Amino acid sequence: MFLFGAHSWRGKSGQRYQFKCVLTKKGLPPEGVGGIYVFVRRRWVFFLEALYVGKAADLRSRLMGHEKWPRAFWYYGATERYVLGPIRDEIDRRRVEEDLIKGLKPRMNDMEIPAAETPKPKRRAAAARAEDMGALWNRRSQRAA
Repeated sequence: MFLFGAHSWRGKSGQRYQFKCVLTKKGLPPEGVGGIYVFVRRRWVFFLEALYVGKAADLRSRLMGHEKWPRAFWYYGATERYVLGPIRDEIDRRRVEEDLIKGLKPRMNDMEIPAAETPKPKRRAAAARAEDMGALWNRRSQRAA
């Protein structure tokens, strides 16, 4: 099992995560074990490309009937699934999944994961000037009264 053993991927934070290859139903973790999974395409024997990264509270039931596996297999050429677990806490699973998606940028993860900090909306110069003028106008009318 030299080719289909463990593999590690690095997230955007630089943290490495060690995954185990799952080729058959017997290789899946038992029911109730949560964690992270990756659909992978193998290129040139040793080069692996992550196609999809996901999280699940129960890896076994999630991977047995995953709706994206047929597309990953037929359209993108996915050959293997890798799992990382057990990760019991949902917050930890979400953090690891977000880190891996931002680091690997898999092509089948089409939705963008929101950042922890929400960026401040940029005001246009004209809108900012209009607000300033409105505030100035209100001050003048208050002085006159």
